[in-house]
Amino acid sequence: MLKQKLKTKRIILASKSPRRHELLKSLQIPFDIITSSVEEIYPESLKKHEITDYLAKLKAGAFKNKLKNNDILITSDTIVWHNNSAIGKPKSTKEAIKMLYQLSGSKHEVITSICITSVKKQTILNSYSSVFFKTLENDEINFYVNNFNTLDKAGAYGIQDWIGKIGIEKIEGSYYNIMGLPTDLIYKSLIEF
Repeated sequence: MLKQKLKTKRIILASKSPRRHELLKSLQIPFDIITSSVEEIYPESLKKHEITDYLAKLKAGAFKNKLKNNDILITSDTIVWHNNSAIGKPKSTKEAIKMLYQLSGSKHEVITSICITSVKKQTILNSYSSVFFKTLENDEINFYVNNFNTLDKAGAYGIQDWIGKIGIEKIEGSYYNIMGLPTDLIYKSLIEF
């Protein structure tokens, strides 16, 4: 359905994330993957979706003079918000372990912002989901960090991974948002865009 509406457009996903590629592909729209390196630094005064909005827009800025008239660019950013601060991607295994201990036995929010950009306009939307972790055992955290790639994920975990299957007691909101791309929001936004 969406494929038909967008047949004259070229959709570009600016993301290296294999999960985002998989999720956008599941909407059955053809798209190209083009990435650009952006230093993901934001003003410290920003909170929650202000951070992800800022970073998603910053990533779109890297394509400012490269878009053609029929291009629609999708950029996004995801953070974990816990105890009134943002948790991004860990830089080391040690940092991943520390993050998982922080999230253990508590609730956190996963916030994703999507920036949809064309030559003529830009829209930024965001999605919030709440995740409730059980109290994780030391050996569970160590097993996960040593057997799965935690360094490319906000909060050092993937909901679709082993730790999500054994450690998450409940979620409120979009499951796909927690994976990094709220597909319902993308679908709705592309139709409206």
